Amino acid sequence: MVAAFRHNDNEEDRGDSDTSSDEDEEEGEEAEVLDERYGTWERTPCVVHTLQLVVNMIQKEPTIKRVLDKLRHLVKLFRKSSVAIERLLARCGLTLTKDCPTRWSSTYLMMSRALQLKDHLASVAESMTWDSLQPSEWQKLATLKALLLPFAEHTKLLQSDTNSLCLVVPALLDLIGHLSEFSRVHAQSYKNAAALAQKMRENIELRFGLFLNVTDDRFNPLAAAACLVDPSLAVDVLIENEEEAIQELLRKAEDYITRSVPPVIREEEQEEDTEETREEASGQSETEETATLPKRPRFRCFNPSHPARPRPPQATIRQEIQKYKDALSQAAGVSGIEFWVSQSDTLFVRLKPFALDLLAIPASQAFAERVFSVTGELSTGRRNRARTTLERSAFLKLNKV
Repeated sequence: MVAAFRHNDNEEDRGDSDTSSDEDEEEGEEAEVLDERYGTWERTPCVVHTLQLVVNMIQKEPTIKRVLDKLRHLVKLFRKSSVAIERLLARCGLTLTKDCPTRWSSTYLMMSRALQLKDHLASVAESMTWDSLQPSEWQKLATLKALLLPFAEHTKLLQSDTNSLCLVVPALLDLIGHLSEFSRVHAQSYKNAAALAQKMRENIELRFGLFLNVTDDRFNPLAAAACLVDPSLAVDVLIENEEEAIQELLRKAEDYITRSVPPVIREEEQEEDTEETREEASGQSETEETATLPKRPRFRCFNPSHPARPRPPQATIRQEIQKYKDALSQAAGVSGIEFWVSQSDTLFVRLKPFALDLLAIPASQAFAERVFSVTGELSTGRRNRARTTLERSAFLKLNKV
């Protein structure tokens, strides 16, 4: 970055050539350390946005799109008619919700509310002389709701700012299993939905190959490593899963942790060595000044001729990973952060700091973009004259009960 904004003046270039080369070398060394520790991704897709692209595949199936368009038209009629809304509210106290192409899980919420008010909706539509959905079409909507239910649940979970990257791999594996089971169950009753579920599964495997497929060119084991260091997920998702692909994913995660931790430890050891050498040098200078005065050691254990107590050998990162896997049976029902905070720094000298770093990575960028959307809505039109600050308004909007 310093080189990008450097002036082209010849005198400044000649004067700062030494300092710029030193700075470039330092930046290069820091980049190498970060690359070795966390890996590099040319492009990391947001999990929630990518799942939304998978859900939008239901709009490409002609028979399913026809039913959804008919439901959207009926919802539009209700929301435009105050008489229909009043009659619906008088019957059940609820109204219909409209979906939005850029809103996560909005199609599922629209279908869920329509199915919940199906009888009242049909009665009010008949009184307004509007065409309602046929029983077969309601059945198709119920099937589609069952198809999209896990997507809505995982989207709601992953879009929060309090959830970690460790939830990505379990969520994707759960969705793949759900789509496989759905296509098998509805292969005879609803062939179009079963074929759509199979296409959605293939699309998930293609889009999220960098998280799950070890043979993918974009694969990076960071998400699998984050899942491994969470004791509430590691056993069921990775360790006790006997599938060959999952076991290979587990091995890649362990290799990634083993490869990533030593560089930081080596830097700390070097800093300790430099401090020790400085202390030794200062001690030698003091002894030279006071060499003429005879000095008697007060305690034998502090006598320089007395051999130093040997330090116990530190466990390797592989041994710490094995200790962690052995301790998982006693960590049932404990979250990842709680587990690692409660562990002693001497038991997991290398693994604990790295595990806390992994668990601090958010699962998606959805929350940050939601903040941008909220602040944009609060700073448009007549809201610019609001006396309260934008920061306070956004805080109240995002943290309302």
